[in-house]
Amino acid sequence: MPKYEKLYDFLMSKASHLTDEWYKGLDDNTSGVYASTDPEEIRLLKKQNNDFHKKFFQVFIKEETAFLEELEGWIVKVAKDENHLATPSNMILNEFYRTRNQYLDLIKQFVSLHGEEHFQEVKESWDKLIIGTMDKVTVWFLEEYDKQSMERLLSHRELINELSSPVISLTNNAGLLPLVGDIDTSRAKYILEKTIEQCAQKRLDCLYIDLSGVVMVDTMVAHEIFRLNETLRLLGVKTVLCGIRPEIAQTAIHLGLSFEQIPTFSTLERALNISLNAN
Repeated sequence: MPKYEKLYDFLMSKASHLTDEWYKGLDDNTSGVYASTDPEEIRLLKKQNNDFHKKFFQVFIKEETAFLEELEGWIVKVAKDENHLATPSNMILNEFYRTRNQYLDLIKQFVSLHGEEHFQEVKESWDKLIIGTMDKVTVWFLEEYDKQSMERLLSHRELINELSSPVISLTNNAGLLPLVGDIDTSRAKYILEKTIEQCAQKRLDCLYIDLSGVVMVDTMVAHEIFRLNETLRLLGVKTVLCGIRPEIAQTAIHLGLSFEQIPTFSTLERALNISLNAN
């Protein structure tokens, strides 16, 4: 690819001005990283923008492979930045478009300032290079952004699952598993695995499963509860279900589910009182 050192030098000289102009032009209705009023976050945002200019302009002096390798570090670093991950992707996309238009305006300015015939001849190729490269970089960034968003979502989900399915020791040999919120098949399987591990670690003989905070139980979730009961029974741990809400009981009947083989109580308090009296 031809190298355009004169154009590159001109663009680099405008990098700081581009960043200031870009930041001033942010929409008042924007959100996420672009709406921050924290001085340090604003400084970092401007630095990220300025660094992008300096890396992108190398498209005019480097081969494509070397250029993309140089840009990769910026894309990965910014795509995993927490402030950018908290920003809607459509707003990030809009800023890439605004930056692209800034570059096209600079090309027009460069050609106008120099007024040289051969610059006029290659202007169209420069415009195409900027548009094509920016499109490629934008897609690349959004792919990395989606990847980082998904990894963060999975990490948060694992943390939520871990925090929302603890086995609490009640006595030396009895524990409580309080379940809260919606339980889908994935979370039910997670609960099954972790509960078995915790019961074994705590050497429990009895586990109370409190469902009073669960909104809905479907067939697959009920199946996992039965699996948990059977597995714990094989390990010598008795399970007791507490706090089954009326709507859950009606759903269970409608689905043909039966909890007859598992002791059930309307509340945890009632289950514990009966257990204490029995002892």
